[in-house]
Amino acid sequence: MNKQELIDAVATATGESKADTGGVIDGFIGAVTAAVTQGETVQLIGFGSFSAGARAARIGRNPATGAEIQIGASRTVKFTAGKAFKDTVNR
Repeated sequence: MNKQELIDAVATATGESKADTGGVIDGFIGAVTAAVTQGETVQLIGFGSFSAGARAARIGRNPATGAEIQIGASRTVKFTAGKAFKDTVNR
């Protein structure tokens, strides 16, 4: 499902217009992105949580040549599914 399909599905489920639904989804994505960027965790009970994580610097290999390369430290986004979401998927 892509973003437009998500907007269509939510608009159908709520009876709202696609334009209003698109604005709400854009606002949701912006709010989650801003919170995680600031180091906060966003928890949606029953669905899951979004948080920032850290990856340490490490040595990797160039798959074409096999030469070792340095991979710098970086931040990443983690999503942990909630229990209700996991249970629904595993039915």
